[in-house]
Amino acid sequence: MLNFILHGAPGAQPPLVIAHGLFGSGRNWGVIARRLAEDRPVIAVDMRNHGDSPFLASHSYADLAADLAEVIAAHGGQADVLGHSMGGKAAMQLALTQPDRVRRLIVADIAPVAYGHSQNHLIAAMQAMDLTGLVSRSEADQLLGQAITDPALRAFLLQSLDLRADPVRWKFNLEVLKAEMDAITGWPCTAGRFDGPALFVTGALSDYVRPEHRAGIVAQFPQARFTELEGAGHWLHAERPREFEAALRDFLA
Repeated sequence: MLNFILHGAPGAQPPLVIAHGLFGSGRNWGVIARRLAEDRPVIAVDMRNHGDSPFLASHSYADLAADLAEVIAAHGGQADVLGHSMGGKAAMQLALTQPDRVRRLIVADIAPVAYGHSQNHLIAAMQAMDLTGLVSRSEADQLLGQAITDPALRAFLLQSLDLRADPVRWKFNLEVLKAEMDAITGWPCTAGRFDGPALFVTGALSDYVRPEHRAGIVAQFPQARFTELEGAGHWLHAERPREFEAALRDFLA
């Protein structure tokens, strides 16, 4: 089963399961998860090949959805599910193939379509780093900065560099993620329909969910609502956390 962080305690509401995006972890969602756990359990998972979850040989959306279903089955059998980016596609796959597992669906800044933006250049940068003898995150940041100029992106990736491990290691299965990148950025054109409530939250500065995507979304998620966060890009939950939280609370209520 996936590794997860459990926030809050059982209550009248089913749990909220949070599925992070590529190169993320359940720990990245700690602040929002704790705030949403005031009246229900919140389960922030590490997706397979990330964090402390199993490193496995495949990374298809069928795999990722099955992993989420297993976590939900162990926590009452049904949950509200929130997924961002890769996690959003996994959440949609789950809702379309096992709709009884999902009460409400929240998809953050992703559509059920294939994208052309490979992230293998980031994998190459991480694999090229010499981790021997690293003891500080600032030293790691300098090394990673030779290939990645965006300091915010470096800081995000470095959250998953385990400096306490012997030897120091990335908490990603980089070889498998590289091999499966086309599947991750793609979409399996899953058939089916999820008739439960669904919220698609997008960043106004992001182009991941375009107007031309909406018809396809509504065809498979007929109760879909759309909310756009001003001033936010793809990382909307980090860039506008309070606005993102407010949108979630309004929908889940």
